[in-house]
Amino acid sequence: MDLDTHLPFFNDLFANRCTTNSEDLNRYGRDETEDLCFPPHVVVKPETVEEISAVLRYCHEHRIPVTPGGARTGLSGGALPVHGGVLLSMERLNRIIEIDERNHQVTTEPGVITQVLQEAVREKGLFYPPDPASKGSCFIGGNIAENSGGPKAVKYGVTRDYVLNLEVVLPGGEVIWTGANVLKNATGYDLTHLMVGSEGTLGVVTKIVLKLIPHPTHDLLMLVPFREARAACEAVAAIFQAGITPSGLEFMERDALIATREFTGDDTLKIEADHAAHLLIEVDGHDPDGLMEECEKIVGVLERFPTDEILFADSTAQKEGLWSLRRKVSEAVKARSIYKEEDTVVPRYQLPELLDHVKRIGAEYGFESICYGHAGDGNLHVNILRGDLSDQQWREEIPSAIRELFTEVRKLGGTISGEHGIGVVQQPYMDVMFPEVTLDLMRSIKKVFDPRGVLNPGKIFDPVV
Repeated sequence: MDLDTHLPFFNDLFANRCTTNSEDLNRYGRDETEDLCFPPHVVVKPETVEEISAVLRYCHEHRIPVTPGGARTGLSGGALPVHGGVLLSMERLNRIIEIDERNHQVTTEPGVITQVLQEAVREKGLFYPPDPASKGSCFIGGNIAENSGGPKAVKYGVTRDYVLNLEVVLPGGEVIWTGANVLKNATGYDLTHLMVGSEGTLGVVTKIVLKLIPHPTHDLLMLVPFREARAACEAVAAIFQAGITPSGLEFMERDALIATREFTGDDTLKIEADHAAHLLIEVDGHDPDGLMEECEKIVGVLERFPTDEILFADSTAQKEGLWSLRRKVSEAVKARSIYKEEDTVVPRYQLPELLDHVKRIGAEYGFESICYGHAGDGNLHVNILRGDLSDQQWREEIPSAIRELFTEVRKLGGTISGEHGIGVVQQPYMDVMFPEVTLDLMRSIKKVFDPRGVLNPGKIFDPVV
């Protein structure tokens, strides 16, 4: 696309907040998805909803692709400008507008870092639970776009469960609020939750109203080594069947922790030769005696499985160290090899079967995999390492392996993305999950919001051309 004739508009509107520098374009054309790079033609950095409205209205009129961009921490390519055009960076809309302590709500702009928001509300004794691994760098707006989850989702739910209302700029430049700042709303179609998880394909979110809850005052954390990875998966459902809902229940197979130790240089955690996997289990609440009773019940459940000595974190520093190891697994795996990360999710009792399918398919296609994830809600991140695979195997055979894996996921009652979204990389597999009639319904919704197809084209179900 030749945008030269349109550049004066963007330069006049944004002045020094507009760039066509090739280094900048390449930087904004990447996120954390594999090694993909799709540079835009121009990057603009709005500071107001009026500027965003002007950009979308102009691009709608002239059929110029617009891709909303955040912190670029995504793993599905949802914010990559695959058709070039305008990259609408939300980084300057970074204010927490109001923390409403009376109603337990916060109103924020989308460019606020998730952890910054969490820490701000915690100072008021309040809690925003969704906590993706990249919470120290990702934007709350990106969490809205992908319906992010994280370790706390097992007890507290995902981003969608906390969104009350959104200010959104539609592709034609109109500005709307999708709902109301209330806990119950049965007034017409639920446009708020339609926007959450829509990956920036229906509108650009400019303000967010989130529900908050009281912050738990106590937590306990244990790391449990298993001699069999399948047994670790089986233990997950058994914990819930005993009537316990942890605030975090994470699975990490042996290679995930070894890669993370190598990546961080932290060798304080002992991983014995017969440790095949670990569960990181947290309980939280307001009653320390009750939490101790829950831990005793969990230990009683675990006695039925082939575990080694359980490590109880006995200090805040040790808890933070264990959570840090878990959060850095993805970076560690990426540093080890070119890889593809699949974000599968199944009913939690099907986790052992899912893990078996991953290893069986890996053996058939000759790839090594490293698995970890939010076991408590059945979300297993499957990292397929390129290793010594040839270009042809990586290009032609691995997509067939992924399709076979996703087919097994569907048979188990699961789906192909739990929290990373579809974006570009999972787009070719949407037919595994949905018949054409369902995909046509989704395309029809997209057309109602964006009849000219200018907003984040090439994502979810639209092929990249």
